[in-house]
Amino acid sequence: MSQGLRERKKQQTRELIAETARRLFGQRGFEAVTVAEIARAADVSQATVFNYFPTKEDLFYSGLEAFEDEMLAAVRERAPGESVLAAFRAFLLGQRGVFDLPEEAEATERLRAVTRVVTESPALLARERRVFADYARSLAALIADESGSDPRDVEPRAAADALLAVHRALIEFVRERTLAGAPAGEIARATRSQGKRAFARLEHGFGDYAVKRQ
Repeated sequence: MSQGLRERKKQQTRELIAETARRLFGQRGFEAVTVAEIARAADVSQATVFNYFPTKEDLFYSGLEAFEDEMLAAVRERAPGESVLAAFRAFLLGQRGVFDLPEEAEATERLRAVTRVVTESPALLARERRVFADYARSLAALIADESGSDPRDVEPRAAADALLAVHRALIEFVRERTLAGAPAGEIARATRSQGKRAFARLEHGFGDYAVKRQ
């Protein structure tokens, strides 16, 4: 078997396992599904599952490493004269995910299933927090390197945290609107509008924001 064919088969197996896991999680919830059940449904061994996904949480969040790589690449490869904020904003607001599904009913159903699985699972929520902490460290290190700052300085860490705070807030906004029953198209439009406003506030600063009135 050629190297290229072997790699394609491995990728197909990985995708089959991940899709099978997401389907079962959507039907019964993350906590109720075992790795053994996922292996049987995907017609592979448990050892094969763990070869591709070291933990059960990895089965659900299988795309997060790629997201981090793409995020850092978007910042690193921005055009001369473009700010970190502008590059991060373009990258984040350009993400479509489930909103790219051609049928709104299908997108809405998928969004509700994913939201339900995550919000009902303490393990997935804890993993999500750890992932965002990793994102923040990676982005802060990149900003520090490019700006010539000491990696221990507060400024690059604060910049990374502020950018990722918008990301986290948008995720929470999507989940709240989803649980309230809004359709995917409406959520997508509102999320983009909210994101633009949040990034504009970061760009112009908080010095005159929410000043207390007499």
